[in-house]
Amino acid sequence: MISNDTLQSRFNQLRTNKAFELFVVGIIIFSALVIGAKTYDIPPLISNAIVITDWFITVFFLVEITIRFLGEPRKRDFFKSGWNLFDTTIVVVSLIPIEDSELALVGRLVRVFRVLRMVSIIPELRTLLISLLRALPQLGYVALMMFIIFYIYAAIGGMFFASVNETLWGDIAISMLTLFRIMTFEDWTDVMYETMTDYPFSWVFYVTFIFLSAFAFLNMIIGIVVNVLDEQHRKERQEEGEPTLRELQNELRELKELVRQSNRTRTPQE
Repeated sequence: MISNDTLQSRFNQLRTNKAFELFVVGIIIFSALVIGAKTYDIPPLISNAIVITDWFITVFFLVEITIRFLGEPRKRDFFKSGWNLFDTTIVVVSLIPIEDSELALVGRLVRVFRVLRMVSIIPELRTLLISLLRALPQLGYVALMMFIIFYIYAAIGGMFFASVNETLWGDIAISMLTLFRIMTFEDWTDVMYETMTDYPFSWVFYVTFIFLSAFAFLNMIIGIVVNVLDEQHRKERQEEGEPTLRELQNELRELKELVRQSNRTRTPQE
């Protein structure tokens, strides 16, 4: 008879196996394709086959979650992970037969969110998502500053350009939407040339706004995200016990000092 420790060890080996992880990722991608197929106008026979396939996928995910749970050395720690709670919730809700009920829309949404399980399985995606979440507080201040710039330029644009094109500059809300169009370079030159017929120097308005929004603030956002991502990678390396660049430099400096001291002690003896 196989002991519980042996079963736990085997389940742990299975859940950490790269081939098993790749197979789970393949099933998640296939699940996404099945969900996408439901959006097409397909014959009833194929539609029924898709429904059956979807249930098989749900059962597979249930088995996969069970394997991960049984492979956990301490079962209590399994639910301490937010990713495990997310995966378990998605799978459990998918088991509820709500296709023909008022909650059918909820059931479809839950099945769409099964694609997000790739984030919990692939470590690189987890690192990226965690970095983005940690960057949000800093990005919030940048977004606030961008809103201030948008508001100022929208007010100026509404004052001067509303008489040129009320559709684009009629009020401050539509002016901010027009500025967002300009920031994304969506036919912004057409807007600029239209106002330049009445205000020849209005190009200064557009060039300065694009410089602030599309160049300065965009680079600030990229810099914040890259910096947080680098800190997250450094933290993960420290948790895994891998030495950081600073630690390696300190060790190299200590080795050089030891070699220097050793040379000093040899010289008098010689």
